[in-house]
Amino acid sequence: MSENNQWGSRLGFILATVGSAVGLGNIWRFSYVAYENGGGAFLIPYLVALLTTGIPLLILEFGFGTKMRGSTVLAYKKLSRKWEWIGWWPVISVFILLTYYMVIVSWSLKYIFYALNQAWGANPEAFFYGSNLQLTSGVDTLGGINLTVLIGVIALWAINYFIVYNGIETGIEKATKIFMPLLALLMLIITIRGITLPGAVTGINKFLNPDFSQLLNSKVWLAAYGQIFFTLSVCFGVMITYASYLPKDSDIVNNSFITALANCAFSFIVGIGVFGILGYMATHSGVPLEEVVTQSIGLAFIAFPKAINMLPAFNTLFGLLFFSALVIAGLSSSISMVEAVVKPLNDKFGWSRKKAATVVVILGVLGSLIFTTGAGLYFLDIIDYFNMQFGIVMIGILQCIAIGWIYKASKLREFFNPISNFQIGSWWDFTIKYLTPLVLAVMLILSFISEIKGGYEGYPISGLRIGWLVALSALILAIILGSIKWSKKDN
Repeated sequence: MSENNQWGSRLGFILATVGSAVGLGNIWRFSYVAYENGGGAFLIPYLVALLTTGIPLLILEFGFGTKMRGSTVLAYKKLSRKWEWIGWWPVISVFILLTYYMVIVSWSLKYIFYALNQAWGANPEAFFYGSNLQLTSGVDTLGGINLTVLIGVIALWAINYFIVYNGIETGIEKATKIFMPLLALLMLIITIRGITLPGAVTGINKFLNPDFSQLLNSKVWLAAYGQIFFTLSVCFGVMITYASYLPKDSDIVNNSFITALANCAFSFIVGIGVFGILGYMATHSGVPLEEVVTQSIGLAFIAFPKAINMLPAFNTLFGLLFFSALVIAGLSSSISMVEAVVKPLNDKFGWSRKKAATVVVILGVLGSLIFTTGAGLYFLDIIDYFNMQFGIVMIGILQCIAIGWIYKASKLREFFNPISNFQIGSWWDFTIKYLTPLVLAVMLILSFISEIKGGYEGYPISGLRIGWLVALSALILAIILGSIKWSKKDN
């Protein structure tokens, strides 16, 4: 199989990049963050963050990947051999992310079957933590491996292997052309159902009602930048790798705007559906909306099963649609991350796609084992916090320094402007060199201060040490891999 794959069409590339960006966080995080940070008023800093950080970073990664014609590792190696480790850091961080991301998607897969007869019963919270996860008392009590979760994890890694092994046009592009329209259809049905339920308007009003006083709160602006940064798959190595498969004359600027706007539109529409359903729950239960609003895992596996129990009709169908959407969203993101790990191994060591994919998947399954135990949720929470809040944010800062200052933002702009339908001005250089790294540095410092002052979520020091160890190990391994000699003569 040829390693020099290219996207078969622009549509295939757009669907793949949107599929990477649109993940589980779009479904269960955006609406809550907006609700907590000024409701409709949050859209102002959100759009500012999109225009000043999200889209500029996408333009940077699409442009850099297309220019350098290689994975993140090869791209940084071409920039300078001494900066190669910056390319390895997101690869390792994304691999770590994959090991627990697959577990969350496995939970979603299990819940498709639970939805057939609402197996979670009258107390979805007790069911989720008890029967489903078999959660132990704390991070220090490992517990046994949850076999059903492990089977799901193995199946999901196998699906990713099959798709990535088949390459770009015949593997990833074909898969995303199925996944993304299907995901859009499922979420549209769920949203329409959500906004037509009794009491839905109450929830939607709470979601969209603007509190403009919140715009004076710096935490709201940081929340907006954080949401944009983590939702677009930037600094994961994904977008640089995907862009390397584009034809050399591809429209970088338009592709970036389309990907970013499609991702944000998806989040917003889903947010309306989510709060419509939460509004129905509050009305049906006779409690304030604040008592049913939740985010992340709690929204997906506790609040929504409660909502499904309350539905006047089609409970099973709604459950099947919702958890199927979670699985598809998870798969569309995971295949992009697997590719971002597989391609550097091909570039650096000359491994075939089959060999690289096999190694990644085997190591991935082994890495996922700890998260399938009774303490898996604790490890997931801790490692995700340190991997994302410290690792990925630091990678973003280094990327802006390496490309904005060392390679020169203006030089990259001179490359992508002539091949794009409309031109980007020097404002882009300013955002990459100054604004984005400044915002990310503030986020990093605040997270560090918060962790030093009060720890994280009440976990014991022993648990937090695991988080720091994983985050630092990713950096050390990146430096080691960056120092190894290349097998291929020159890429």
